[in-house]
Amino acid sequence: MKNRLKILRAEFALTQADLAHRLEVSRQTVNAIETGKYDPALPLAFRIAAVFDRRIEDIFEPEGNPIAKADSPG
Repeated sequence: MKNRLKILRAEFALTQADLAHRLEVSRQTVNAIETGKYDPALPLAFRIAAVFDRRIEDIFEPEGNPIAKADSPG
């Protein structure tokens, strides 16, 4: 799953450790999400979205974006 976590962290001037503390996870978890090695469970995705005041869909995008394909006409 693609994500904008690293970009948002930079915009908010947060280190991985800062974000991990706010999310109550390890810095390694934040790193694994950013690098696409780990997709967060829904409760964690909601917490991430809340930290950045964004919708989950604004942060995470499935590879190949099957949602956009399903929504496109014809």
